[in-house]
Amino acid sequence: MIYLDIKGIQEIIKAVDNSSLTFLEIISNDITIRMKKEGLDIKKEIKVEEARVETQLQVKDKIENLHVIKAPLVGTFYRAPGPNLKPFVEVGTKVKKGDILCIIEAMKIMNEIQSDVDGEIVEILVENETMVEYGQELFKIKVGDRNV
Repeated sequence: MIYLDIKGIQEIIKAVDNSSLTFLEIISNDITIRMKKEGLDIKKEIKVEEARVETQLQVKDKIENLHVIKAPLVGTFYRAPGPNLKPFVEVGTKVKKGDILCIIEAMKIMNEIQSDVDGEIVEILVENETMVEYGQELFKIKVGDRNV
């Protein structure tokens, strides 16, 4: 059971005001306290954070010598040439420029997506049989390995 006097409530208000919380609700027996901050642009804060994370990932990729293969068109992503067949590549597969990585189906046309670098697949970023957007990241390939 929570016992709050006016001073306790004022302290909670100060604590919430000085924190990053935007909403707080305290329910105890017959007392309910709801606090909501107004005037914050949450979407803007989220976009700034997303941009910061994206920039950090781009820097990390450059440091680790990673190349990203992006979808050249909108369509359905397929990792294998057909149902119940082995995928073109897996994480750890060494690829050469021109090797087929996947298929993107668009308007009943199967478009083979090829590697544009020599390297090793380190990450597959899309699930099989899902829709991809133009420019969406599909694969990360570690380049610079002369043993490919």
